[in-house]
Amino acid sequence: MTEAAEAKQVFYEARIRVRYAETDQMGVVYHSNYLIWFEVGRVEFIRRLGLDYKRMEVEEGCGIAVVEATARYRAPARYDDELVVQTTLLAARGAVIRFGYKVLRVEDGLLLCEGVTVHVVVGKDMKKRSLPPKYAERFAAVLHQMDGSQ
Repeated sequence: MTEAAEAKQVFYEARIRVRYAETDQMGVVYHSNYLIWFEVGRVEFIRRLGLDYKRMEVEEGCGIAVVEATARYRAPARYDDELVVQTTLLAARGAVIRFGYKVLRVEDGLLLCEGVTVHVVVGKDMKKRSLPPKYAERFAAVLHQMDGSQ
């Protein structure tokens, strides 16, 4: 990604404190915890847009199923590290949504992990459907803002 594109990225931050139970025998955060932290970041991102994931499930009768997840581990996190999860919307079109994540240690700003999740909007019947209009409009506004074409 170019510096100009990166500067226009809209992201929201969620803070995490590493718990002892999230580390392995070597004292390093176990890799699957990053996927949980991606979810924390994603839910906070949606909340910061003035939306509510739980309300979407109840009122709109749909959910956002993870269909793909990637993570690139760059440095270890350890017990009691304070982390920040930066979440950004990469794409939202029809039933498909992509989020990007960076997990950094607060103390030194070191990038520990980065990743992407791809989601498909599904109804209660688990069949693909479009994102509800209110959510699609907010996501489109974020992507529009990132394009710099405000």
